[in-house]
Amino acid sequence: MSGTERPDDTATVRLLTWNLHAGIGPDGRYDLDRIVTLVRYHDPDIVALQEIDSRGRSGDSPFDVLAASLGSHAAEARTITAPDGYYGHALISRWPLHDVAVHDLSVHRREPRSAIEATVATPWGPLHLAAVHLGLGWRERRAQAAMLAAMAGTARRTTVVLGDFNDWFFFGSVRRALAAVLPARTMHRTFPARRPLLRLDRVYCRPAAALRHSHVDTTARRISDHLPVIADIRLDAGDEAGAAPLPLSLARTA
Repeated sequence: MSGTERPDDTATVRLLTWNLHAGIGPDGRYDLDRIVTLVRYHDPDIVALQEIDSRGRSGDSPFDVLAASLGSHAAEARTITAPDGYYGHALISRWPLHDVAVHDLSVHRREPRSAIEATVATPWGPLHLAAVHLGLGWRERRAQAAMLAAMAGTARRTTVVLGDFNDWFFFGSVRRALAAVLPARTMHRTFPARRPLLRLDRVYCRPAAALRHSHVDTTARRISDHLPVIADIRLDAGDEAGAAPLPLSLARTA
């Protein structure tokens, strides 16, 4: 059962992005089951999850558990690898993922960062997207946002970039860089989850009219320090449906 009704049309894709805080809630308990339950409640077609952490944990990989529970197709980015596990983010979809690539967005002397790029084969045509978790430093984010803007600007079809952007200023570097190529965005306060003040977690898209509806789930404050963003994206059936997909290049800009 879906937690919210979708817009009354068929060509709508539901996205959910959520920073999981390594699966540990404010009660100090590690629990993937409650994460899965909340995500399933909203019945998303595509899920981007950040801060998935297997380090120091026995049993099945949290990447594998979440992918098996939330979709039929998945891609992951392991940004930190240690002897006792790894850390990163994932993109999970009910539909096949094509042209999957993990692109390095890392900035020298900062925590490794990456973007998962893919073309999702939805029933209404391909959707180009990238799932991201950007850095904490504003200079770092400025460089990363420039790479994302260069990528998004190459796609002819509906394009989405979603994730945790860590861009908390009123008109930060990420918003400035992406505004021209991804004119629509969600604007919900998502952090800290108990009393949200900052708009860290977002969905950006093009064309602007594609963003039909978005909201957050405040019950997630019992599970993570971020609230998830749920967004409904309308795919235009006339959006070059017969054309071959273009690769989303993340070529670095000087």
